[in-house]
Amino acid sequence: MDFFKLKNHGTSVKQELSAGLTTFLAMMYIVPVNAIIMSKTGMPMDALITATALITIIATVLNGIWANTPVAMSVGMGLNAYFTFGLVIGMGIPWQTALGVVFLSGMLFVILSFTDFRIWIIKSIPVDLRRAVSAGVGTFIAFIGLQQMGIVVNNDDVLVGLGNLKDINVLLGIFGLITVLIFWIVNIKGAFILAVLLTSVIAWICSISPYPTEIFSIPASITPILLQLDVKSVFFDSAGVFTLSLLPVVLVFLVTDLFDSVGTLTGVGTRAGIFSEDNKDGLNNLKKTLEADAAVTVVGSVIGVSTTTAFVESASGVEQGGRTGLTAIFCGLFFTLTLFMLPLFKAIPANAIYPVLIMVGILMFSEVRDINFKDPAIMVATFFIVALMPLTYSITNGLAFGFLSYLLVRVFRREWNEINIGIIVLAIISFIVFLVN
Repeated sequence: MDFFKLKNHGTSVKQELSAGLTTFLAMMYIVPVNAIIMSKTGMPMDALITATALITIIATVLNGIWANTPVAMSVGMGLNAYFTFGLVIGMGIPWQTALGVVFLSGMLFVILSFTDFRIWIIKSIPVDLRRAVSAGVGTFIAFIGLQQMGIVVNNDDVLVGLGNLKDINVLLGIFGLITVLIFWIVNIKGAFILAVLLTSVIAWICSISPYPTEIFSIPASITPILLQLDVKSVFFDSAGVFTLSLLPVVLVFLVTDLFDSVGTLTGVGTRAGIFSEDNKDGLNNLKKTLEADAAVTVVGSVIGVSTTTAFVESASGVEQGGRTGLTAIFCGLFFTLTLFMLPLFKAIPANAIYPVLIMVGILMFSEVRDINFKDPAIMVATFFIVALMPLTYSITNGLAFGFLSYLLVRVFRREWNEINIGIIVLAIISFIVFLVN
């Protein structure tokens, strides 16, 4: 075990095992949640359950070996919702083409992993705007959760309205939301998956949803979604005409994944002290973790899932004492259990899942607490990012309005020292978004 330098990190195999199990329980929910979300595109849920479990195992174990950090990875919440409801359902893009978008964004991430672009983009964008992006994505996925639960519905007179709160399925979703909130507030380990299971049990007992006749089975085949990505359609329309209409979407996946990963790794790394400047291996650990993140996004698109990223639930394992990649490897190995839990996952009702989406949105939205609203440019940009992502059903539009408004306010206030090349480039890309829409 000297490979992981356990003694140097003040840990042991037993401690890393305990930390890996803790992380697994905290993020186990991603398998059924991601499968239900992405199945809305028409992709078979059985294959998605297997694919989600597989990419989680591959990504987490790879990061443990390559970067030697206690960081678990899986299909990112937020971008999987954007993949489903923004691209496939919202823009009418076939899921195969959407996988092509994920593949290209992952390839760009891999290429940029060998350059200083990540550092440049991070330094170019004010930290408050990065927080605003996280908060905006949070409002977007929470809105999707509320909509899918039936709490927010279409209203031809005022666009949206309150759903039928007497509907048994809506009530089940509300019960699930209250449950996950309570479990999170009292800091119960594995709060998300426990809330999902409790809500499911209530649904089975009350005959709202059919209960599972078995718990375990042989893993479903991923053949229906394996190697189904369509990269060509990202660049050419149905008539074979070259188009750049999906380029902004590729960039959104790239930039959002970068922000999500850096934000998550910063939080987890701070607790474990693995990415600090005082740690001589800190920056190298961060670099390698981001490299693993980029590589598995490419692999994930080939397997048939959306963008893969570092999971903030890794912090639970860090709190348990996890300090090395052995924690990640144990966590990944525990996820092999989910490969055989298809009957159980399929029996979980959708409204036991969507409350978790809302809770994740709430946690992401909490980033607004640290934003400096006394700065006019930050205030205006944050408003457009947070408001327009859910209102236009598009992360792309929210980012575009945010970056453009930020630059305009800076220009009109003649705050030239607050403007850099990175902001200008992002503003130009944002302008292109409106030209190609």
